[in-house]
Amino acid sequence: MPKPATIIDVAREAGVSIKTVSRVVNQEAGVHAETRDQVQQVMARLNYRPKQSARSLAGGRSFLIGLLYYDPSAAFVGGVQQGATLRCREAGYHLVVESLHNDAPDLQKQVDRMVSALRPDGMILTPPLCDNPQVLQALRDSQTPCVLISPAADNPEHPSVRMDDVHAAEEITNLLISLGHQRIAIIKGAKDQVASKRRYQGYAAALKAHGIPLDKDLVVQGDFTFPTGVDAAYQLLSRRQRPTAVFASNDEMALGVLVAAQRLGLEVPGDLSIAGFDDTPAAARVWPPLTTVRQPMDEMARAAVDLLVGAPRSGEGAGEAVTQAGQHRVLKHELIVRDSTAASLHKPTRARKGA
Repeated sequence: MPKPATIIDVAREAGVSIKTVSRVVNQEAGVHAETRDQVQQVMARLNYRPKQSARSLAGGRSFLIGLLYYDPSAAFVGGVQQGATLRCREAGYHLVVESLHNDAPDLQKQVDRMVSALRPDGMILTPPLCDNPQVLQALRDSQTPCVLISPAADNPEHPSVRMDDVHAAEEITNLLISLGHQRIAIIKGAKDQVASKRRYQGYAAALKAHGIPLDKDLVVQGDFTFPTGVDAAYQLLSRRQRPTAVFASNDEMALGVLVAAQRLGLEVPGDLSIAGFDDTPAAARVWPPLTTVRQPMDEMARAAVDLLVGAPRSGEGAGEAVTQAGQHRVLKHELIVRDSTAASLHKPTRARKGA
């Protein structure tokens, strides 16, 4: 078996110094783009694999980024995790994903122990952990940089990445109104997440702008999970004057509405239009496929990594992991219109009894 290539072999083959190879490996600045490409080509040809421990000792970094989450919606977490994993890999880092209960009495101690064990170069926090004072204090005490995804408000200490939930919810509600729907119900998300409040605000703003009274009977609490979507739909669709359209605050609950409607013998979208939020993979695979808002989960995660590690752009080297305080990015959403919504053709009636 041939002996594994060393950094000396790479330097000799590329005609550069060992220090230059080290800088390329550690994605440091100070290396011309052509030289960097040349070294990377030699590394690939020789199948050179630098040891993670050596990288860490050389730069005083762990090359680990933590992603902390507490979210009942697996689709949201999965989207963020995928984007963060790929961007970390491109930047030469590894992602460590940890689930923490937002209401745990020893939450701050859990974060302290985690940081002490992993020594991450930074943390990405998703809602509601991004707004939890215990989590933020633990990272502040350990001087661990962090980036917040969709926080309740811009934090002057930490950069953040989010989308405009209010405008997106207003836009999808406007779509339903443009289709002639007047009785539009909403299923709200988890109470402890600011996205729930913002999406409700957008829904209410759209109704007000069109002079449609907000009917409290058409507002039902959910928690971003499929079962609560089913339960909320049964509440709404069993009423004497049922809605002609339902806006669920995420796709998982919208899928629950779709199942409940079909069980009650309602045709979608003939009897009931359904809209969701997120554009998860399942939204395009069910029948009828869901009209929804495409939340840029992958892009938000990638942007969070870039803010955290100073990922290279246009051939420039990456700096050490450090947050760029004061940077707050708002990424664009997209309205995705599919077959689960259509013009309102029927007057409100009670749902037919079904299975």
